[in-house]
Amino acid sequence: MATHIEGSDMLLDLAYVRQQFPGLESEWAFFDNAGGSLPAGIVIDRVTEYMRRWPVQLGATYQVSADAGAHVEASRAAIARLVTADVGEPASPEEIVIGASTSELIGRLARAKGARLAAGDEIIVTNFDHEANITPWRRLADQGLVIRTWQIDPETCTPRIEDLEVLLNRKTRLVCFTHASNVIGDALPIEHITSLAHDAGAEVCVDGVAYAPHRALRVKDWDVDWYAFSLYKVFGPHCAVLYGKRDAMRAVANQNHAFYTDDDLPGKLEPGAFPYELAYAAGGVYDYLRDLARHHAGDRATIRDAFDRITQHERGLTTRLLRWLREQPAVRILGSDEVHSSRVLPTVSFIVDGLRSSQVTPHADREKVGIRYGHFYAPRLIDALGLTEQDGVVRVSMSHYNAHTEVERLIEVLDGVLYKSAA
Repeated sequence: MATHIEGSDMLLDLAYVRQQFPGLESEWAFFDNAGGSLPAGIVIDRVTEYMRRWPVQLGATYQVSADAGAHVEASRAAIARLVTADVGEPASPEEIVIGASTSELIGRLARAKGARLAAGDEIIVTNFDHEANITPWRRLADQGLVIRTWQIDPETCTPRIEDLEVLLNRKTRLVCFTHASNVIGDALPIEHITSLAHDAGAEVCVDGVAYAPHRALRVKDWDVDWYAFSLYKVFGPHCAVLYGKRDAMRAVANQNHAFYTDDDLPGKLEPGAFPYELAYAAGGVYDYLRDLARHHAGDRATIRDAFDRITQHERGLTTRLLRWLREQPAVRILGSDEVHSSRVLPTVSFIVDGLRSSQVTPHADREKVGIRYGHFYAPRLIDALGLTEQDGVVRVSMSHYNAHTEVERLIEVLDGVLYKSAA
């Protein structure tokens, strides 16, 4: 079945897509994809293949070890192509750091960068990011760095660029922000923010976790210095990626053994290495998206073509859900409900008058519809919006493998919740 979005010729063969995800054989409808997507079948197969065929350590001269190392590095090269959407010059594999999670990678980066900053240097963080891109930087205040905060406007659920401009000055060394809120679902103008930071002489560190599953990554076009995202939220294994410009990587302190030098990239930022079977499986994310593009548009199609189709399908799912939510007087949607904006992702958060968010999700649980409530590791945002006593928000996060019939199941469940609440 191909899904068609009115006014678009970007069809998505949903039947083909769903065949690639073994987890969809479940009776559940999964709408907690921002917490963790389902892994593609090719990724699952790669984990098993690696552990069966190359159950050895890397770095030796014997053939099995050499083969294992070559396969891991081939996956790193695939990720380097992934972050530029297979268009133009890819990132260098040396610019790809692999780790357990975005939280772990940014924490590692903060220690590496902080070691080469001086007391009085300034870092800008936000109060609307996931804590992964806040806490590690705020801890550097203990060594005399000045931490400034870019605040969200609680009325619009959007940060103002002019507020950031006020914070930037000649002492600013780094601006840390999210590409898209994992709660609100709206993407920020990454190129504009990066340009402002660079004009002030600062680097940027971007949390791309909530953006990467839904839009093509273009780290070279955006000119970002650091960009992190979790592959287990992009149909992959439980590991994560940090892209860093080569010069930016050389400038931070070594986090590995003492014999690593500033030029040992990316090894200086990979202490203890990483699970090799997951690194090998990570290449399957690129393969899945490449195959998706070619399935629809032939061998010359790029990952960017795949994401164009993903975007259109997800826009249809989001349109249906937002249209229904807007019609419910008891529901308040957070962030923009203008689904046709390119900045709106398929992550929808809302609250229900008269109910704490923790009272909504159990109804869905019973119907095998997976949604979630809480602060989603963005407690500063929830507090700024005055929703802490509400137990945070209810979040529905969709992916391109979700079907319109699943959205209808979700709406039926939510309708029942609102009906009982009103009664």
